[in-house]
Amino acid sequence: MRERHLRWWTPYLSRHFDMVVFGEGRGVPLVLFPTSYGRYYQNKDFGLIESMRSFVESGRFTIYCPDGIDTDSWYNRSLHPHDRVRTHEGYENVILHDVFDLARRECGCHRVAVGGASFGAYHAANVAFRHPDAVSHLFSLSGAFDIRQFLDGYYDETCYFNNPPDYMANCRDAWKFGHMGIVLGTGEWDNCRQESLRMSRILNSKGINHFLDDRRWCGHDWNWWREMLPYYLSLV
Repeated sequence: MRERHLRWWTPYLSRHFDMVVFGEGRGVPLVLFPTSYGRYYQNKDFGLIESMRSFVESGRFTIYCPDGIDTDSWYNRSLHPHDRVRTHEGYENVILHDVFDLARRECGCHRVAVGGASFGAYHAANVAFRHPDAVSHLFSLSGAFDIRQFLDGYYDETCYFNNPPDYMANCRDAWKFGHMGIVLGTGEWDNCRQESLRMSRILNSKGINHFLDDRRWCGHDWNWWREMLPYYLSLV
């Protein structure tokens, strides 16, 4: 399985940014986010990439693992909450304009798939719901979607438009998601299960088609995610 480490200067964060890519630039591009505090190599270190080896080596998917900056944004208590959100939006611009553009160019496609586990699923869902024209599939593993816990009681319009349970509850353009394959994976032992169930209810209320995979004997950890994500890829 081919592995490439990329590093470049991005004006959206005014810093160097790292990403590791698995595959030959063929098939469906999957942008896979790390969990809380995770870096670009986390999904490899915890075996999630290895669990998808057959999909990569067969050319069905190329996986792009961008760096995470949660310690500079959501978890940075030295910043005012408004500035935490603005820092996150800088990160989203890196994903949209640097990572997505590279993935689409290499794989020769119009849209990319996105995914992640736990808080990585937040990043995947937020970019998918905010920019549905750019995303073909969303794979959420034990997702944590509500960012109010990081705002110390502060809330403004920018916060609202980065909090999927809020802005999706008021969505009036459900047709924009008609092309998107959405998977919400969770399980009975998942401490974020209620967030997946809540998001499923919101999508149902808007008539947005999706697959809620609520598993028995499944919790919130890498061993379950290594089973879930390859199964979801097999459905594509």
